[in-house]
Amino acid sequence: MISSEQILRLLREKANSANLDGMKRYGMSIDSRLGVSVADMRLIVKGIGKNHSVALDLWNTGLAEGKIVASMIDEPEKLTESQMDEWVMGFDSWDVCDQVCMNLFEKSTLAWKKIADWSERDETFVRRAAFALIACLAWHSKKSRDEDFIRVFPTLKKAATDERNYVKKAVNWALRNIGKRNLNLNKAAIVLAKELSQIDSKAAKWVGSDAVRELESEAIQKKLSKKPV
Repeated sequence: MISSEQILRLLREKANSANLDGMKRYGMSIDSRLGVSVADMRLIVKGIGKNHSVALDLWNTGLAEGKIVASMIDEPEKLTESQMDEWVMGFDSWDVCDQVCMNLFEKSTLAWKKIADWSERDETFVRRAAFALIACLAWHSKKSRDEDFIRVFPTLKKAATDERNYVKKAVNWALRNIGKRNLNLNKAAIVLAKELSQIDSKAAKWVGSDAVRELESEAIQKKLSKKPV
């Protein structure tokens, strides 16, 4: 079994400080970061398998790469609310937030509960995590029903007026992904998006109009028309 120390050694071998400037330009925090690409992280974990205890050790390093790799190898069935709440408070960059939601949190049976909890929080990346989770579930979850997504529309509407870039972009991402799931949700998401574009809020107008533009596009409509209803 590979240890956290061995994984850290592999990460340090792939460290590239030249990547940090580009990451910073894309709004990623470069504090406690080695400059390892996600592609290289995926190569490192390939064949390792899942390991909850090693994941916890990697998270505790505080390195951005350590946190992302931890999310790749942790065991979703072993996630607890306390771990999810602890980890979400450790998000200090949008990419760490989104990677952990995509690699791990979306696979937990607690995902919908944490969406409800975190969407009411004020911390930027905690709130972003709620909407990143919705976006990931809309993208990947085969078990989630249309009603599950319709149920979070009031949550999306409430958060759409949040002017913080990392929050409003996640709300937009969530809405667009819901609307790309199937024709039924596409129609519902477009209705909500048009409502948002009429709200007296710069953030909500952007979230709504940007979503409408994509969801009504010929490419999306053509793709959805081929999906079974």
